[in-house]
Amino acid sequence: MNIFLLFIIYILCFFLTIIFYYLINITFIKVIPIVLPIILMVALLTLLERKILASIQRRRGPNVVGIWGLLQPFADAFKLIFKETIIPGLSM
Repeated sequence: MNIFLLFIIYILCFFLTIIFYYLINITFIKVIPIVLPIILMVALLTLLERKILASIQRRRGPNVVGIWGLLQPFADAFKLIFKETIIPGLSM
């Protein structure tokens, strides 16, 4: 009897996992078209802001990374994500 009960629980968990996985995929696919343009617009608005500030200050803008500086916001995000916080060992 215990083996039969464990088998039923296993089958139930298996089907619940499949249903949960399916629902997550549906939700993820529905969220991507909303979130991705927002992320790209923030990156491009940051680039536009840097170019305007560079022209106001009469200096070269962020045109070093990629074509016309289009990869600069992504390089900034990469740097921000992997930036290491350094705290001296003897500090309080």
